[in-house]
Amino acid sequence: MSLPLQPPIEPQLARGKPELPVGPEWVYEPKYDGFRAIAFVDGDSFTLQSRGAKPLERYFPELSFPPGRYVLDGEIVIDSEITGASEDQDFDALQNRIHPAASRIELLSKQTPARYVAFDLLAVDDESLMSEPYEQRRRRLERLALPGVDLTPITLDTDAAERWFDHAEGVVAKDQRAPYAAGKRTAMVKVKRLRTLDAVVSGYRPGKESGTVGSLILALYTEAGELRVVGHCSGLKPAEKRTLRERLAAYESGTTGHGDASRWKSEKELEWVSLRPELVVEVSFDQVTSGRIRHGTKLLRWREDKVPSDCTIDQLT
Repeated sequence: MSLPLQPPIEPQLARGKPELPVGPEWVYEPKYDGFRAIAFVDGDSFTLQSRGAKPLERYFPELSFPPGRYVLDGEIVIDSEITGASEDQDFDALQNRIHPAASRIELLSKQTPARYVAFDLLAVDDESLMSEPYEQRRRRLERLALPGVDLTPITLDTDAAERWFDHAEGVVAKDQRAPYAAGKRTAMVKVKRLRTLDAVVSGYRPGKESGTVGSLILALYTEAGELRVVGHCSGLKPAEKRTLRERLAAYESGTTGHGDASRWKSEKELEWVSLRPELVVEVSFDQVTSGRIRHGTKLLRWREDKVPSDCTIDQLT
């Protein structure tokens, strides 16, 4: 490879903040729910490096890059079939690509094609741009005009950036004056999309300590009236974990539930105690994948005033 930059390169990272930074130095772009990937393009060949410095190109045979000599920073995404919107990504479909069988990857590449979204230019021809300010790198990226490679939208308007919270996973703010900070969190800020919903507490997992609650199992009603498990809430305070066990005992249905098979948890850890669908909580959450909350939620309050049947699955959209 004859490029001025060689893999592996540590990608520039973002520090999390509760709200967007404001000032003339900041430019904003949507946050994607995909695989971070640095693309090294040399002539007709290319290499895709993951954030962890692993090669990714074999998992995405449908991706291609115009011939040339350049290095891009960007993200591999698969758009959600549910919404069809470019702001919504299907992370489960992306994870399914990391598969040992080439035939399986080839099939999925046709059923759920991925695309590459570029948001930075690190090198072109014989020139490294990593010491250049982001403003200059972005201009060079736009001038490069690579057919088949999507370019992330940007804005200087905070009001416009705030609208991305309606659909995207969040917003990234970049310091236009800063050089590329490989492996550091000094030039980029991320603000995740945070939403709330009311959910039925359909069960609980016992805590590691005897007589405590480890997590609440959350469910929502579908249009057909089916109560569907959509996530869990494990951010409970130590005192809550003890008192909740007594409170929830009165609602136990006498049956058990079971989570999806996991390589990380034993069969016992996946079981939970089922409850009658009478209790409602309000929780905050960020990411949703395939109709499920991907990460744990934060308990905001118990909703004695909320009817369980009003906790519907359309809150996830």
